[in-house]
Amino acid sequence: MSDAATVTPEMKQARMTEFVRLLPLTVEIAGLPRAAAGAVLTADMMEGRAMSLRTAYRIARNLVREIGEAG
Repeated sequence: MSDAATVTPEMKQARMTEFVRLLPLTVEIAGLPRAAAGAVLTADMMEGRAMSLRTAYRIARNLVREIGEAG
């Protein structure tokens, strides 16, 4: 049985809540500038920004966990 089969709706909701709560820290860690008003981003540009956010989210999540364990 795969892990995806054992993910409950409650677990999905908890993950989404965690992501939203960490989003401000994630964006700061990623250091991405805001897109200029009216700027059109290519698919590659958007994917690059998404990859930066994914990496920054992992770092933010680990940072918060480390802080929780240290206290």
